[in-house]
Amino acid sequence: MSLWLWHLDEMYAKINDKTHYLWRAVDHELVVLESFVRKTRDRKAALLFIKKAMRRYGRPQEIVTDRLRSYDAALKDLGRGDDREMGRWVNNRAEKSHLPFRRRERAMLRFRQMRSLQKFASVHGSIYNHFNQERALYSRENFKANHAAALIEWRALFAA
Repeated sequence: MSLWLWHLDEMYAKINDKTHYLWRAVDHELVVLESFVRKTRDRKAALLFIKKAMRRYGRPQEIVTDRLRSYDAALKDLGRGDDREMGRWVNNRAEKSHLPFRRRERAMLRFRQMRSLQKFASVHGSIYNHFNQERALYSRENFKANHAAALIEWRALFAA
């Protein structure tokens, strides 16, 4: 299952007044592929994150990132420096994918442990992917029908 375009980005999260970084991979349809929590924002963390995502989803044809030099160093280690696209507003898709996560994080009043942030990020990504529908592409009736179908499926998965 090779997805052809990935957007990679990192965001910070405070845990006990210390900055941690949540690395995220989003595909071209805003599906959250991978979430990875690390204390650092260097080449080693970027390399671990990219390797983890590629093990699970295969190699993308193109990778879009911001101008963080850690991505450049990590992709060169993998021999993939030539298929990276970066620019000022090119990675907005990944930046926008942080918004629902931030909304939930604020409601939860932050995190206390790195492990709980990792668990929440992975669960939030899978639930968000299940209910994420491109609202602008559908009429209200179709959107409501699709959302109701997703909710019925979700309830059926967790019926006891």
